[in-house]
Amino acid sequence: MTLKERINAANEEAFRRMAAADPVLVDVAPASQVIPGMRDRLILHSGPPVTWERMCGAQRGAAIGMCLFEGWARDAAEAEGMLARAEIELEPNHHHATVGPMAGTITSNMWVWVVENKSFGNRAYCRQVESFQQFGDHSEAALAALFSWRDTWGPALGQAVRSLGGIPLKPLIARALQMGDEMHNRVVASSSLFANVVAPALAASGLPAEQVQSTLHYAGNHPFLFLGLSMAASKATMDPVRGIESSTVVTAMARNGTDFGIQVSGLDGEWFTAPSPRVHGLLLPGWKEEDAGLDMGDSAITETAGLGGFALGGAPGILAFTGGTAAQALAYSRDMRAIAVGLSPNYLIPALDFEGTAMGIDIRKVVQASLVPVIDTAIAHREMGHGIIGGGLVRPPLECFTRALTRFSEVYSAAREA
Repeated sequence: MTLKERINAANEEAFRRMAAADPVLVDVAPASQVIPGMRDRLILHSGPPVTWERMCGAQRGAAIGMCLFEGWARDAAEAEGMLARAEIELEPNHHHATVGPMAGTITSNMWVWVVENKSFGNRAYCRQVESFQQFGDHSEAALAALFSWRDTWGPALGQAVRSLGGIPLKPLIARALQMGDEMHNRVVASSSLFANVVAPALAASGLPAEQVQSTLHYAGNHPFLFLGLSMAASKATMDPVRGIESSTVVTAMARNGTDFGIQVSGLDGEWFTAPSPRVHGLLLPGWKEEDAGLDMGDSAITETAGLGGFALGGAPGILAFTGGTAAQALAYSRDMRAIAVGLSPNYLIPALDFEGTAMGIDIRKVVQASLVPVIDTAIAHREMGHGIIGGGLVRPPLECFTRALTRFSEVYSAAREA
């Protein structure tokens, strides 16, 4: 069998595993109890590995916020000193079967969504989604939402999910896609669907009325609630695709505001990075282009799984957040077919005549066509201390894919010669 034939067979297997994935929310629990390798004085962050010295402003602010959240430091200055002296460890979420939005910071006492891929038995995790601390704001007001999630909402949601025996996410995602979501920055329908599922279990939980009411209000009024679930579901979908010999399918795209990195199935464990690009989109009132930081977050795992920017054609409502036109959104979804292994049999888009989203990014096709994936995302400030300042569209650097393909050629040419 030629190398090309082996690659095609491997990519077909990768696609099969993606299509067969069955992500189910099974729990909400403290990171220390569920995330592999989680330990004290460790902050997990988004993107590929990065040192404190190279961290962007928003990532630094979020890391300081976690030191305050955990009580490791009394104030921001003490936290910054601890991080600068490497008294706090920093590791990527992806190295722990985990993803996090924007700065993506997770520590032991942060409660996380726990999603199990029932088809393959692996689990993935994601923290709550909010608009302040994860963007680099470490003020008392920003941290208040983290404490509420830890003390009130997370425990209540965990009990409700367990009482239901888990919540299958694949049907919710499929339905929400046909209601105008794209599962990255437009999750209004999916958040509502999830709130409807979990509300009766919360009401019957027997928890204090004040906790139940607060959690019902949180779940029923959070327009980005489902993003954490979508990210964990996508991570749980993609992890079984890792390590398939000869596969050129991308298993992760992630960024930390300094570097953009990708990982490839047949080169499992290696990062291929380039400088993180600038996001092009719409800024909230009062902010200017020079305020914006570079692209950041693990949320591009949704695009890696064929959602997010790959489903833009069915989610015109998101254009109020990212900018652009409905015709452009449809074109993005059609264009992504040129770099994908196939079309999802599960996630269908009405505006594309109910054809599936493009799924399984092939580094060979990206380089050959000089066409990189489209990602929709939020925008953080370039300096710490601020919440969300906007949203837009971004494209990964082609250099990530060319480096990966060069490395792939080296590895598999050497293996063939041996």
